[in-house]
Amino acid sequence: MEGVEKVRSIVKDSIETKERLLASDAVVAAMEKATDAWVECLKADGKILFCGNGGSAADAQHIAAELSGRFYKDRDPLFAEALHVNTSYLTAVANDYSYDEIYARLIKAKGRKGDVLVGISTSGNSGNVVRAMEQGKEQGMVLIGMTGETGGKMAELSDILLNVPSKDTPRIQECHILMGHIICQLTEERLF
Repeated sequence: MEGVEKVRSIVKDSIETKERLLASDAVVAAMEKATDAWVECLKADGKILFCGNGGSAADAQHIAAELSGRFYKDRDPLFAEALHVNTSYLTAVANDYSYDEIYARLIKAKGRKGDVLVGISTSGNSGNVVRAMEQGKEQGMVLIGMTGETGGKMAELSDILLNVPSKDTPRIQECHILMGHIICQLTEERLF
């Protein structure tokens, strides 16, 4: 398979993954629960913190920006932050402690009871995201896991699991952004 047909095949795979997402009553219901959690947190003057690695870090930053900037409406900013954006902190903690501790230490400093932590990992097993969620649980945060099909270690830690019905990393990441956009839109509509 070459050229145009390969492109069509990849687009078809993406569409099929989204169709499986749409057909999953559990994941659709979890998106509604995640929206409720975000709205409740923000109404209580809380914050939504995001963490992930690589493409999932990019997704974390993207979704946080939709909340802290704007989505559809010209409105007040919402407190949302991707935890990886301070590279000096990241490299210092990774060097002095371990890479697995980079997010947990920030959660210990910034996370408060009732805040929301969104951990993003296609496998659900990223050590630093799992550690962040463990720390968030200790502090009484609401934990939302965005993962692939099985949920990995994050399945047991998550209060709300958004597990894309796929094992294909790019397709999972495409659905993570879709779910993030849906929850941003619903949150914005409810708050404004």
